[in-house]
Amino acid sequence: MALRTVSGRTDRVVVVGAGFSGLAAALHLAGRGRKVTVLERAAVPGGRAGRDTIDGYHLDTGPSVLTMPGIIDDTLAAVGAAPLDLIELDPAYLAQFADGSTLAVHRDPEQMAQAITEFAGPAQAAGYRRLRKWLETMYKVEFDRFVASNFDSPLSMLSPKLARLVALGGFRRLDPMIARFITDERLRRVFTFQSLYVGQAPQQALALYSVITYMDTVAGVYFPRGGISAVPDALAAAAVDAGVKFHYGSTASELERTGRRVRAVRTAEGDRFACDAVVLTTELPVSYRLLGAEPRRPVPLRAAPSAVVLHAGTTGKWPQLAHHTISFGAAWRSTFSELIDEGELMADPSLLITRPTATDPLLAPPGHDLISILAPVPNLLRGPRDWDRDGADYAEQLVKLVEQRLAPGLGATLTAQKLITPADWARQDMSAGTPFAWSHTFAQTGPFRPGNFPRRTSNVVLAGGGTVPGVGVPTALISGRLAADRITGPPSARSGTIAGGQP
Repeated sequence: MALRTVSGRTDRVVVVGAGFSGLAAALHLAGRGRKVTVLERAAVPGGRAGRDTIDGYHLDTGPSVLTMPGIIDDTLAAVGAAPLDLIELDPAYLAQFADGSTLAVHRDPEQMAQAITEFAGPAQAAGYRRLRKWLETMYKVEFDRFVASNFDSPLSMLSPKLARLVALGGFRRLDPMIARFITDERLRRVFTFQSLYVGQAPQQALALYSVITYMDTVAGVYFPRGGISAVPDALAAAAVDAGVKFHYGSTASELERTGRRVRAVRTAEGDRFACDAVVLTTELPVSYRLLGAEPRRPVPLRAAPSAVVLHAGTTGKWPQLAHHTISFGAAWRSTFSELIDEGELMADPSLLITRPTATDPLLAPPGHDLISILAPVPNLLRGPRDWDRDGADYAEQLVKLVEQRLAPGLGATLTAQKLITPADWARQDMSAGTPFAWSHTFAQTGPFRPGNFPRRTSNVVLAGGGTVPGVGVPTALISGRLAADRITGPPSARSGTIAGGQP
């Protein structure tokens, strides 16, 4: 079955948004000979991968975990640009548990097996080796066909690989599948917490989302010098070299049409950009407003949980904190019920604490550290709160919790601070005040997720976390390439057997 694509001329393409998906779309389209113009309302590229500088501290205000560098390389290679120099983090994470135990999470299988042997015994290490093979097999079966491909309908999924995915347990629940390999409850957390990235509890998430566990624990976690914002900067620079025109401070306000075809994008600043096709990477409600209608769905979309993030410079050094430290509370199952079902703050929070100066000291003044504390919280629909009023108090609670668990005296050293709450995400047009878009339930996964080629027009496609394939840096980059495929048709051949695979 042929992929549905934009018909007619596609010489001039306007991409709205210079986040990861917009930059990827621009690069792939430019590499295929299109004349591309990118409109971005901010002053810099990056979208959700924002940045700020306060008193000499260089903050990444968006994603902090970077995986699958091969996808970044593939995106740059679309215009013949060189790969981005990234630093592999080892350990990828340091997991800290309520009983005082810790586990360094390594990409190298021998290092990881040894660490697990010392942490939980040889039987669990043997289970890890079997789990790793299962994760690798799941990735190979799933990624190209079901993550990195366009779908026109659920029937598009039908293939021998679907039967293989079913046989591997991809449509069972994640936590029980992981428990077939490892039984230590602490270890299971390390290999299932990733389900929260897609808005699901490990006990409810489909096992096919073990692909994220693969990305973290098998493919590895990386960091660019200069912070995460160095990635969109590099992508934008490569796009400029390839002839892409960027207009910053430009907010798309209207799609000018003739019949079902968009002929130009108009901006709030009064400019008009003629086009043959458009890629909208704006938040999905904004995209639908520009299109003039939302698609009908039998059940309303359900938003994922949100997060509160405190970014802070410290006047001291905190070597006990790894680049990424996961501080697990004693509670686990109840935590997800609170977040997802009850709309309550976690009574015993699990936190992601990031110290990027562990890898790049130049992100802070000499002798200082930069940390970010991320706490999952309910989205504004599930758990409405006045975060503008209550955010500072909650941030203070998080600092005290990190002091108790990991870093005594931390609070007294905090200086430059930036707090981001669901209210801030909402002001950036993110539905329900969450940067994680729609939860990846079965009814919001794959061909059931909001599609990237709405039928309201014949030459507008969508990209970004709200559409296929979903949330995250790798998937946002893939989303941009899928949008480009809708405009030009997919390239006849791509290098490599698995897109964005392990380096």
